[in-house]
Amino acid sequence: MQEEFEVTVKELKQQIDNRAKIQLIDVREPYEFDFCRIEGSKLMSMSQLGNRIKELDPEDEYVFYCHVGERSGWVVNYLRQLGFKKVKNLRGGIDQWAVEIDPSVPRY
Repeated sequence: MQEEFEVTVKELKQQIDNRAKIQLIDVREPYEFDFCRIEGSKLMSMSQLGNRIKELDPEDEYVFYCHVGERSGWVVNYLRQLGFKKVKNLRGGIDQWAVEIDPSVPRY
């Protein structure tokens, strides 16, 4: 994943605190989302993305995350191939979020 298509957890936290117009999308499976999530995120599991792609507006800005950033990296690459320009991967995923930003988020 190229750096310009990624955002760090600290950068994301700053954007959230500044009320940036980004949509946070969790691409993990429902059981993972039920276990822990970043507040305000929407679940759109990678396995359902093909069926739900029309829910995404290519003009909107998105940050995608998963457990450690691998699945969400694939999603960002896929969406960029489809012409989405304002999509980024959360480097380190929710695991890094729990380490650096919110230790109350359970790790697995």
